[in-house]
Amino acid sequence: MANRMILNETSYFGAGSISEIVTEAKKRAFKKALVVTDPDLIKFNVAKNVTDLLEEAGLAYDIFSQVKANPTVKVVKAGIEAFKAADADYLIAIGGGSSMDTAKAIGIIINNPEYADVTSLEGAIDTKNPSVPIIAVPTTAGTAAEVTINYVITDEEKKRKFVCVDPHDIPVVAVIDAKMMSSMPKGLTASTGMDALTHAIEGYTTLGAWELTDMMHLKAIEIISRSLRKAVENDPQGREDMALGQYIAGMGFSNVGLGVVHGMAHPLGAFYDTPHGIANAVLLPYVMEYNAEYTGEKFKYIAEAMGVDTTGMSQAEYRAAAVNAVKQLSKDVGIPEKLHEIGVKEEDLQALSESAFADVCTGGNPRPCTVESILGIYKTAF
Repeated sequence: MANRMILNETSYFGAGSISEIVTEAKKRAFKKALVVTDPDLIKFNVAKNVTDLLEEAGLAYDIFSQVKANPTVKVVKAGIEAFKAADADYLIAIGGGSSMDTAKAIGIIINNPEYADVTSLEGAIDTKNPSVPIIAVPTTAGTAAEVTINYVITDEEKKRKFVCVDPHDIPVVAVIDAKMMSSMPKGLTASTGMDALTHAIEGYTTLGAWELTDMMHLKAIEIISRSLRKAVENDPQGREDMALGQYIAGMGFSNVGLGVVHGMAHPLGAFYDTPHGIANAVLLPYVMEYNAEYTGEKFKYIAEAMGVDTTGMSQAEYRAAAVNAVKQLSKDVGIPEKLHEIGVKEEDLQALSESAFADVCTGGNPRPCTVESILGIYKTAF
C-alpha cells in the first residue's frame, strides 16, 4: 500500500513572515490578487497588514470580503464573479478556515468551470486542473486549511455541509505569522485551538494513520495541550506555539483523514450555524469514549503528550486519563460540556445522525459507525 503526502510548495513561519507574500508574488510574476477575507478582518484592520504590504510593493489587488462563518454555495459563486471582474490571476486568503475554504472553492472552479454549481465538488474529487494559485494567511490557530487538501462548504437549501477533498486545492504558499492571530478574542482562540486538537487526535486514531503522520499528530497534541491555555490569555509564546501546533496537525490529517467527531460536527454547522471548533470540542471526549476499545495503546500516548504520567496505569486507566485530559483542557478554555448548551435541539438528533453517517469524514473512524450508534453519541453528549 502506498501512503501519499501532499504539502504546500512553500511555507513561512514566525513574526513578520507576512512580508514574504511580496517576495512570493514577485517571484511567481503574479499580476493581480483577489484578496478573500471577511468583513470583521477588514473592520479591525487585520487584512490591512497584508494589503499595506501589497500597496507598498506596487502589487495590484481587489478585495472580496463577503466571507462568513460556514461559507455557503452562494458566497462561493459571488467570489467567482469577483475574481473574474477583478481580472485577477491569484488569490490571497486572509482569515480562518472560512476564508481559505472559500478561496479554495473559487480557485478550483475558475480553473475547472465544469464544477460551477459548487455542490458537484463534494467528496474525493480529482479535478483536471490545479486551482488558481493561493497564498494562504491564517488569522486563527485551528483549521490548518492553509496546508490541507480539504475544504467545507454549506448548502443552505439542503441544510447540510459537504466536504471536498482535492489534491489540486492546496495553497501553493502558506504564511503562518502569529502576529496575524494576536487580535483573536478568547472565545475564538479557544474554539479554534480545540479544533486543532481534534484534528490531531482524530488524525492519530483514524483508519488511515501511519507512522509518519503519527509522529506529526503526537507532536501537535503535545504543542497544543501545553500552549492553548496561554494563547487564550494572549501570551505571545502561546500564540506562536499554537500557530505551529495547528499547522503540524494539518500536515498529518490532510493526508490520512479524520473521523466521526468531524462527521457529527458538520451537521451542527449546517443546522444551527454552530462554530466548527466549538462543535468539535463538545463532541471530542464523547467520541473518544466511543472509540477507546479500537485504539490499541494510542490513548496512552495521547495522555502522555498531554502531560499525564501513565506509569503503572492499566489500559482502562490510561484511556480514561486521555479523555479526562481533553475534558479538562476544554473546560479550562471555556468550552461548554453539552450540546444543549450550544443550541442543539433534541428533536433534531435523528436527522443530525443521518447526516453525520453520510459525511465523508465518518468513514475514517476507527470504530465502525451506524446511524444508531451516532445517535447514541449525540444523546450522551446532549
